[in-house]
Amino acid sequence: MKEKQVIIGLEIHVQLNTDAKLFCECSTNYSAMEPNMNICPICVGQPGSKPMSPNSKAFSSVLKIAKMLNAKPEIEKEIFVQRKHYFYPDLPSGYQRTSKPIAKDGKLNEIGIWEVHMEEDPGRYELKKGYVDYNRSGVPLVEIVTAPDIKNPAQAKEFLAKLEYYLRYYNLVKDEVGSIRIDANISIEGGARVEVKNINSFSNVHDALVFEIKRQRTQIEQGVKLIQETRHFDEGSGITVRLRKKETADDYRYVPDPDVMPLYISKEDWKKVEGSIEELPDKRAERITNEYKVDPVDAEVLVLEKEFADAFEELVKKFDAQKLANWMRGPLRKQLNYRNLFFRTSGLDTQHIEELYEMFSDGKITDNAMEQILIKMLDMDVLVKSRENNKYIRLKEMPREIAKELQLFKSQDNELLNRACLESIKENPKAVDDYQQGKEKSIFFLVGLVMKKTKGTADAKEIEKTIKELIEAANKH
Repeated sequence: MKEKQVIIGLEIHVQLNTDAKLFCECSTNYSAMEPNMNICPICVGQPGSKPMSPNSKAFSSVLKIAKMLNAKPEIEKEIFVQRKHYFYPDLPSGYQRTSKPIAKDGKLNEIGIWEVHMEEDPGRYELKKGYVDYNRSGVPLVEIVTAPDIKNPAQAKEFLAKLEYYLRYYNLVKDEVGSIRIDANISIEGGARVEVKNINSFSNVHDALVFEIKRQRTQIEQGVKLIQETRHFDEGSGITVRLRKKETADDYRYVPDPDVMPLYISKEDWKKVEGSIEELPDKRAERITNEYKVDPVDAEVLVLEKEFADAFEELVKKFDAQKLANWMRGPLRKQLNYRNLFFRTSGLDTQHIEELYEMFSDGKITDNAMEQILIKMLDMDVLVKSRENNKYIRLKEMPREIAKELQLFKSQDNELLNRACLESIKENPKAVDDYQQGKEKSIFFLVGLVMKKTKGTADAKEIEKTIKELIEAANKH
């Protein structure tokens, strides 16, 4: 007998990258504050409080996401913001504001996108400890509802990874732990639909789906009738547990919010969005590969961030494309990743990178010195008094100044280089003997010692050549 098909649909809730909440001016930087301190009468639903106009940046971000997902916008139509009623400790007003669909019928990774909505985040209810923190209440969200096109957990994880990649490339998602939460709807062909709520990582989505599919198949085999319900994934035990009977749309008692004017997308608004999401990152990687003859793997790394790819395309006008790509996806990306930084949040700009790379390509600094300068730029800021408001602002020191300060310009002093090489040879007779015995790698040990003695200002190839010449000269004597 043919095994019944698994049917999976996802509801993805993404915290949008804005400074203020959706209907008030409270900060979205809620995790940096003590519980229940990042609140106002609006975002905790105090009697008599009225919402402000929806955050315009949040609305613009939702439109960009709709375009990114190739969804069709509701242009020149009234899009009502509704009150979705349910009673849960994290919802101070007893309802959540959520828009009618802003766009419909998109597609990503061959998975259909049914609807794209804008809504406000509820607070955070700690189920096990029994407390509520309203700091995040009112943070802007986009809700992305997929068609039930997903057939297995691996496909779900792959889809989510592509979605996050796009969101982060355009800097649309908040850089917070738990900024993307997923509700997964799972059923076995012909059976009731079960929702697993608030899964907070892609690996947990995969694990929750694996368990839930196995649980439902076991129930069917045992003749137990599945019921429509809402469950919670316990990542500690790796199982789903029942929370409550699954609500229907009628249970939420949707009504238009009389305090919020309908949203409206003009043709001009949508034209601006189309211009800003013109080239998706994977298409850009293909173009960079073809246009600049860059290795495809390097191109994929370059387009992890829009600003990173922008910097490459600006600098490639002056430098060899593949060599520049090697350095940007290698040492530069490594130092950013080590500090958990995006290029856009690092404080560096194209001018910093151009000056640093130009000094290296002109032979004025070694690759070792280049990395030392990069590290100092990333780790240290310079305080400069602003002419506008007389306040100090933090800026990055320019690479040339750091090179002067640390004396990292390539040494032209042959006498100093010879002296450092001779000292290293005399201090390490075993390494010299190993080299003479045919162990070529031992020469690199001596090169490293000379690099330290010259503080990285001598070229590694020049050091290697000098050491070999000195050893050969000594043998002749």
